[in-house]
Amino acid sequence: MSSFKKPTNSRLPQLTKLTRDQHPISRKDISDNALKVLYRLHNAGFDAYLVGGCVRDLLLGIQPKDFDVTTNATPEQVKRLFRNCRLIGRRFRLAHIVFGRDIIEVATFRGHHKEEGDEEAPSQTRKQPVAKTDEQGFLVRDNVYGSIEEDAERRDFTVNAMYYNIADFCIYDFAGGKKDLDAGVLRLIGDPEQRYREDPVRMLRAIRFATKLNMQMDKHVQDPIIEMSALLRNIPPARLFDEFLKMFMAGKASANFEMMVKHNLFQQMFPVLKTYLKDEQSPAIALIERALSDTDKRVNNDQRVTPAYLLAVMLWYPMEARRSQLEAESGLPPMDALNIASADVVDRQSQTVALPKRFSLPVRDIWQLQLRLQSTRGGKAMKVLEHKKFRAAYDFLMLRAEIEGSDELIELSQFWTKAQKAPAKVIGKKPGRTGPKRRRRPRSRKKPKGSESNE
Repeated sequence: MSSFKKPTNSRLPQLTKLTRDQHPISRKDISDNALKVLYRLHNAGFDAYLVGGCVRDLLLGIQPKDFDVTTNATPEQVKRLFRNCRLIGRRFRLAHIVFGRDIIEVATFRGHHKEEGDEEAPSQTRKQPVAKTDEQGFLVRDNVYGSIEEDAERRDFTVNAMYYNIADFCIYDFAGGKKDLDAGVLRLIGDPEQRYREDPVRMLRAIRFATKLNMQMDKHVQDPIIEMSALLRNIPPARLFDEFLKMFMAGKASANFEMMVKHNLFQQMFPVLKTYLKDEQSPAIALIERALSDTDKRVNNDQRVTPAYLLAVMLWYPMEARRSQLEAESGLPPMDALNIASADVVDRQSQTVALPKRFSLPVRDIWQLQLRLQSTRGGKAMKVLEHKKFRAAYDFLMLRAEIEGSDELIELSQFWTKAQKAPAKVIGKKPGRTGPKRRRRPRSRKKPKGSESNE
């Protein structure tokens, strides 16, 4: 096991070691699959630790959703130990150990990347790839391996720099994370501006951890965010979609939205909403806030939620503005204008936050149904009621009626509420053929050639 010698010029305080009788974490709290990974690495002669959020959550009495493992074994060495292992990532090379639907992520200790002109770090091997940053300091490749002490220095927040060692069941707290956890203070390790430049997503993580853990952001964590918020534009849209899910689909959507708007982060992720956010009395903001509140309630009640509904709510007013513009300028019918406007808004939004088709197509269905819900008689209305996205569209209609309060929307929402209980009575039967049934002429059968008889 490492002697835990503090690196030269370390930004870490003195290491704190919590023995088994000084912390509440038990192997009973750790998933069986995570234990299998830890013990196989340990028995093969490698260091093996639980790290980061799972250790933090266990100390808080929260059952972690994921268990992450860190080790001094390289990804290739991990792959040789586990037949159910796959290696992923370019920026960070990781090993995923797959147990059915459960995936245990294994990362090799990160080392300090070499600056241009520096001598090679002692922990690096000659064949080891070096880190690469862009002109703004963002790490675009970082497969540099090192010691556990260097790995701890590379962690973002102090509460995420705690390691549970399977060899002795002790927690190794490299950055005073336990003290900050007890005090409810979220602190960054190192210089905040540098850490945010290395990975601007840390600004989103700061807000997410503050709301999830009910912690206060340290002044040095909070102060640079507004000024550096534009760095989020450098993040790939697919990664920002993953962050969108974490921010808005985990039960803290309302609190995250409020803090993101305050720190100019939501505006970077959803630039099509910038103008609406300037007016606190805007119905667009009221619509979003109510939808986020409803989503939080559903998540906390273990009810199903979908990103498509939330995205349909968030982007509704920009789409409606574009639809009105198209109708006024080109004289297009409402549905044609809506389809073009939908494509335009989804495409513009996807430049910052990717919208996978499995969600963008239902978003467009929900929008189209807002027009189709205006038909309240006959076959068209029955088809709307039978549409697979009717319930989401109906919920959206109810939300619009509540926020906008127009008589037309209120009447429509009342109509469709009744229609679900007694469709044939409220909507009426589908139009069909009237009058006597038309008799069909029997087909004349042609005799095959050569089958005629000579009489």
